[in-house]
Amino acid sequence: MRPNRPVTAILCAAALAMTAAACGPGDGEAGGDAKPTVAASLPTGADGTIKIPDQLKDKLKEHGFDLEKWRGGEWKNWKKEDWLREAGDYINPIIEGLWDPDRMREADKTPQPPAIDPDAGKDQGVTDPTPAPVTAKAAGTPYHTSVPVSGKVFFDGPEGSMVCSATVVKDPAHPGKSNMVWTAGHCVHAGKAGGWYRNIAFVPSYNNQGKPAAQLKGAPRQEVAPYGVWWSDWAQTSDQWIASGGPTGGAGAPYDFAVLHVTPEKSTGKSLEETVGAALPVEFNAPAVPKVASITATGYPAAAPFDGQKAFQCTDKPGRLTLKANDPVMYRIGCTMTGGSSGGGWVAAGSDGKPALVSNTSIGPAKAGWLAGPRLGPEAKGIYDAVSAKFKK
Repeated sequence: MRPNRPVTAILCAAALAMTAAACGPGDGEAGGDAKPTVAASLPTGADGTIKIPDQLKDKLKEHGFDLEKWRGGEWKNWKKEDWLREAGDYINPIIEGLWDPDRMREADKTPQPPAIDPDAGKDQGVTDPTPAPVTAKAAGTPYHTSVPVSGKVFFDGPEGSMVCSATVVKDPAHPGKSNMVWTAGHCVHAGKAGGWYRNIAFVPSYNNQGKPAAQLKGAPRQEVAPYGVWWSDWAQTSDQWIASGGPTGGAGAPYDFAVLHVTPEKSTGKSLEETVGAALPVEFNAPAVPKVASITATGYPAAAPFDGQKAFQCTDKPGRLTLKANDPVMYRIGCTMTGGSSGGGWVAAGSDGKPALVSNTSIGPAKAGWLAGPRLGPEAKGIYDAVSAKFKK
């Protein structure tokens, strides 16, 4: 299975039968000469200077980080002892202008999710026959009309700039005004061998008109990010992913999900849901796999034959995939989307018959033909509720 991992590594390593669906590092120095500043959306004092929240300053000091140095490029220091890893260590200060159009376009790598042997799980628990490939179809443009809740996640890791896909979801604490986004755990945290990725930002309806990469060179930010760049001021993934997730053995894949809370780089006074005009409910009580008529997965695949700049979709009746006897069963559908689609939402009819998010892209084979995603249960609901409660005020 291919846990969407860095595109270059995944597709060139034929020995790995499975890889992840995220996309990884591009030019690690892209944007390095910019003179970023803390976004103006942070509170300011009477003299107009930026005031960094005490909680953030304390957290940075606790880990020996100087905010000015961080903004100036210190975030590029990936020494293992400085790579924040624990669940409560998440830090992601806004660096205004860091994700400019060219840096977003050049981010074409994927993080390393769980790669496993293609025959793994066939004799453990319930695993249905491998589905026939379903050719990914281009999402209708403008994306804001066809898939307004979908978008791209950009972030930095030791190997450079990376990309994943994600979905705007509803926030129980703020009906109609959600700032919550659903993606894969391996798109925010490296798992057992690493820690939190940095400069995590979400761009809804990225490249809204679906233009090819060549036409995006030098494009204004408004064209590639028509609804703004939304920085993740908080992220949570499962304890299982943090403890055991990684590029081998499929460990952590059934718990490969994450929830982001985001804030706009430049405030407009509106929430993410108000800005894009939509948000999906999350279904934690979806019917058993055999009872699900169909699932539609959406994402921005970046490995050949895709260029990472356009949104695609696959619709199929799901089957079951069991990696380990004691792990939850995963959904599996036929789909030819490649690395970069990791974290993208899987939508099906919820318990009320209306569209709901029921999973996200996690893994698939190196030779794209199918994708698998976690079936959302108590662990996923706990993360979702915790993020909502954290910003309830």
